[in-house]
Amino acid sequence: VKLALKLNLDGVYLPSFNKSYKINNYLKKTNFIIIGSAHNLHEVKIKEKQGVDAVFLASLFNKKRTYLGIERYKILKNQTKLKTIALGGLNQNNIKKLKLLNVFGFAAISFFKEVKKNGPYTNKGRLNFLV
Repeated sequence: VKLALKLNLDGVYLPSFNKSYKINNYLKKTNFIIIGSAHNLHEVKIKEKQGVDAVFLASLFNKKRTYLGIERYKILKNQTKLKTIALGGLNQNNIKKLKLLNVFGFAAISFFKEVKKNGPYTNKGRLNFLV
């Protein structure tokens, strides 16, 4: 955080393994955004104490056994007031399921690669994109 502020950046990302509370000691500029990531309730609570503005909850959809899925994502989301960003395993086949979660945004490298390869994704509903 200190380096990001010194370089006059717009924000910083705190991965789930960053459990330091020292970030709260720095005076933040207006509109400085801190985004964290979490995979379970314990990590979400740490991100709350760190004062992040939003949290990536991961992995939503994935072939690994540790993915959250819709129900566990909802449970985590309902236990925090943080804005949540869905991450992990999103593609054109499951992207519509985000409407069930009322997410703040989503991040998905594979989804955007797929869109670039196969053409634009069209959706009559509204989704917020965080790119």
